[in-house]
Amino acid sequence: MLRQIRHLVSRDNSAEAVPADAKALQLSRFVEAFEAEGSGWFWETDAEGRIIYLSDHVCRKLMIDAVRRSDIVLADILEVDPHELASSRTLRFHLSTKAAFRNVPVRIAGGDTNIAWSITGRPKVDERGEFEGYIGSGSDLAERRQSQAAITRLAYSDALTGLANRERMRGTLETLLFTRQSGFQPTALLLLDLDRFKAVNDTLGHQMGDELLKQVAQRLQRVIGYDGVVGRLGGDEFQVIIANDTIRMRVEALSQNVIASISQPYSVDGNVITIGCSIGIAIAPEHGQSVENLVRNADLALYAAKDQGRGLHHVYSEDLLIEASRRREMEDDLRHALANDELHVVYQPVVSTVSERIVGYEALVRWQHTRRGVISPAEFIPVAEEAGLITGIGEWVLRTAIRDCARWPAGIRVAVNVSPMQFSNPKFPAIVANALSTASLDPSRLELEITESVFLNDDGRTDRMFKALKHLGVRLALDDFGTGYSALGYLKNAPFDKIKIDQSFVRGAIQAGNRNAAIIRAIVTLATTFGMETTAEGVEHQDEIAFVRDLGCSHIQGYVYGRPERNEHVLTALSGYGDPAAAVGHKVSRAPREKVIRKARLNKGGSREEVVIRNVSKGGAMIEGSALTTSDIDTDVLIELLQGQIRAGQVRWVDEGKAGIRFCEDAD
Repeated sequence: MLRQIRHLVSRDNSAEAVPADAKALQLSRFVEAFEAEGSGWFWETDAEGRIIYLSDHVCRKLMIDAVRRSDIVLADILEVDPHELASSRTLRFHLSTKAAFRNVPVRIAGGDTNIAWSITGRPKVDERGEFEGYIGSGSDLAERRQSQAAITRLAYSDALTGLANRERMRGTLETLLFTRQSGFQPTALLLLDLDRFKAVNDTLGHQMGDELLKQVAQRLQRVIGYDGVVGRLGGDEFQVIIANDTIRMRVEALSQNVIASISQPYSVDGNVITIGCSIGIAIAPEHGQSVENLVRNADLALYAAKDQGRGLHHVYSEDLLIEASRRREMEDDLRHALANDELHVVYQPVVSTVSERIVGYEALVRWQHTRRGVISPAEFIPVAEEAGLITGIGEWVLRTAIRDCARWPAGIRVAVNVSPMQFSNPKFPAIVANALSTASLDPSRLELEITESVFLNDDGRTDRMFKALKHLGVRLALDDFGTGYSALGYLKNAPFDKIKIDQSFVRGAIQAGNRNAAIIRAIVTLATTFGMETTAEGVEHQDEIAFVRDLGCSHIQGYVYGRPERNEHVLTALSGYGDPAAAVGHKVSRAPREKVIRKARLNKGGSREEVVIRNVSKGGAMIEGSALTTSDIDTDVLIELLQGQIRAGQVRWVDEGKAGIRFCEDAD
């Protein structure tokens, strides 16, 4: 039939063409145009499967002589493509059924496997219904394969970086773990999270953030190379899968190399950007034999790495799972703590170093668990922050503290801690204003304590929040100064009324040779220059009161004036408002020093020099007149007293001819 139609085409322009052939001639032109475009082709066989007709361009690909093609059996030159159709049925089988078939993928038998078609055929019968062969069509599978390959790439690749995406990484891990269960090599999963990336997005915009992610991906691929598969899970999270017999020994060194590479500066559109990277590691089979367990444990290890200070890697251990379970249980209990009245507020006095009177209290939250008893804030506050519960708890503490303060004498303030999550809430000023209005409290009696972490993501919102809060008339205090991230530029521009000196600087400052005293003095000088008050936190001993007062601190807070108490106790204590605060801490916080002057010899490595000893105690002494320098700190020395006594010690500090010596053994 097809051969007859093409025969009509060959005599299209001849005088032999007759009107009776007009319809067939029109059909032949359609066939010719269709074949010329290469969109598809036609084929026809006789009852024995020999080719009667085959489009010319297919003949050329099959290298068949168009004249001799009638001698060729179609099933001899084409075979079913096993890659496209998971079936054992051959083309010869399909042709022998004398039944119609559709979309059977075929390729050149024993030839170029890159050439593939899809063929469809239906049987021909004569007037008596006798089988005469097949007639059908074919189409090129190459374009379809290319489209499918493109779709597959899109489905399993990250559009931004070109790395494997979450789906492909999961599939790779599943395959490796399944094979590993049959005795394959160990598999390591590295979960990476970029440190400080959010600040880049917030300050420079998402376009630069995307460009930075591309550069990170390139560095990751360079470091990992052919050792593993690198993927991006989304955002600033990446994943690396490595299957290697030696991975247990190499994984930590490899992680260090990754962190070092990622932490190098980047150049993005003329901006120099520095970020970091934290890595959690889990290795199969010891850390998990399923995708879910391995991913979960790598995530726990990543959490531990970040908790230790970022820029680190951490390998999973079973105690991480135990801790995660404990935190999850605590989170569940914390969600019900407010409703069950398990949380309460206590207040610690703040005393003026000038008047020695209580001028305010800091509000602190406590948790009286129904089963576990008292839970430390250091334990549950981080859980509340991670779970997003700190906003609700913080607002409850704020309203409770303001309500309680309204019952105190007018000269007493209350200080309330504000979490970074609360501070970033645009509605926070309205919440504060509502709480003040509800309790009818003068805004100047409320002091909001803010940590230095609020400066991490400074993009203008921090300044706007400061202005909004100051507009309400409340006071602002910078809490835990010196332990966080702030710079002097922030301190100069932020409208703080007070700096709270962290207790880590106060503790031990009174001891001879301790440098914390110099730090406290410098902070006080800085605060005074900016017109700010200072509070020394963590003062526990009575002799520290005069010490921090002499250093210039305007306020003291600590156990020396009492532990945090509930509001009922505060009301009782304030019944004598105006009286000096009673110090209740220990009177002596250091060993008594013998304030005498005596001559001695200092022996350092066999070299002797005469010195003067001052302030001898059991634990050490201060000497004057030595040639010691700061490079001698931690050097072992001998002190030879004129009475023949020899004391072994170590240099602890050196300052302008003076030095502190710590005795190796307490003196009698």
